[in-house]
Formats: sequence, structure tokens, C-alpha cells
Amino acid sequence: MKKLLGRLILACLLLPLFGISAYAQLDAATMAKRQARKNLVIREWNTDAKTQTKWLDRITTYDDQGRKIEEIEYTRYGQKWRETFEYGANGKISKNIIYNEKNKPSAIRKYEYNPDGTKKKQYNYAPNGKLQTVKVFEYTIQE
Repeated sequence: MKKLLGRLILACLLLPLFGISAYAQLDAATMAKRQARKNLVIREWNTDAKTQTKWLDRITTYDDQGRKIEEIEYTRYGQKWRETFEYGANGKISKNIIYNEKNKPSAIRKYEYNPDGTKKKQYNYAPNGKLQTVKVFEYTIQE
């Protein structure tokens, strides 16, 4: 894993020298993953070791473009939380909504991106639409 990460970082640094943007290369990898996830639904199950009781743990749903559009986590007693995802014209998550165990919105997040595709800002809203906080992303390469 470290070797792969090192190669990916090296590629991101070297590709611009050859006139190829690192963002385009990463986007190709993202697109390959999305292709494999088109219309996919993943169900994860838990089984109690003692009683052998089985319950649904999580459902992750992808759309016809292979983008995650919903994730739901369960406990033995029902839904724990649910999160939905909306995408902008750039193909990145533009908004996601987190729902509580009663399936009521508990938080709304909207995103802004840098020209290279990295997150620039995350706006955190209360369910009533009032802006609560803004998270700013800073990227630094350590030597």
C-alpha cells in the first residue's frame, strides 16, 4: 500500500512535466472505479457469534454512473443513520445530507473544489438551512 501511494504521489508530481495533468490521471482511475460500480448495491451483514442472529449492517447504493448516492448503517434495532450524495457538473460531490435514526435530516454539507479537483471548502448547515461552520482544506507537501 505504501509503495502504491508513493508511486501515485510521484506520478502526480512528474506528470505535469510531460504535459499531462495529474488530475486527469486520477480522474481516469476514478472513472474506472465508477464503471465497475454502475447500479451496484452492497449489503453488509453481521452475525452474532453466540446466538448466530444475523442482521443487516450497512447498505451502499451506486447510481448508473457508478457514483455513491446513498449509504445506510443499521443496528440490530433499525436504522442508525443514512447519508445521501448529490453530484455537480464537475462529477464531484456537491452536497450530502446526513439523516438520524428517525430518518430526519441532522446535517447538510455542501462542497467547493479547487481547479485541480481537490476540496477547497465544506459548508456545514443545520437541518433548517442555517450555516453553522465552514471547513477550509489546506494542502501541503511535507519533505
